[in-house]
Amino acid sequence: MAPVLTSGEIKAADFQEPAILRLLQAIAREEIAIIAVVVDQHAILRPPKKAESIYRQAVARAVYHLVERFPRVEICLDRRYTNARMRFLLEKRIRQVIEDLPQKIVLISQEESSSRKGLQAADAVAWAFFQKCERGDSRFYDAISSRVIAEEVVIEKDWSGYDKN
Repeated sequence: MAPVLTSGEIKAADFQEPAILRLLQAIAREEIAIIAVVVDQHAILRPPKKAESIYRQAVARAVYHLVERFPRVEICLDRRYTNARMRFLLEKRIRQVIEDLPQKIVLISQEESSSRKGLQAADAVAWAFFQKCERGDSRFYDAISSRVIAEEVVIEKDWSGYDKN
């Protein structure tokens, strides 16, 4: 049985695999570039006190790769936090990581994914990476691999130093 859209938002994990595969194939037909940062959670021996530190660092690294290639960008991130302080800390970490890049203009907004189709497409792409990295199933990744321009796998054992950020 297909899931019922109650919010107008597509979440990859809620749909049957053939539908997500078709969505990813459609995404790959668009003129886009995919940049991904994957954190190998199994490698972490000393996690940060706050797990959000890992998310912030991964997003900041992805933005770094983006700004390296495209120094003038407008970025829309999923507004996953209702807490304004958490949103501030995410943007602060991004700006810290990209500060050494020259001649950059980076506008950052955080919006609800239910109102942005691009964020829903990004969710499907992230799900494809999850399937590849965590489940060993590359079928979904293969559908978008021609659009991947940067892929970093972070293998870091000690994340305790990220608690300050």
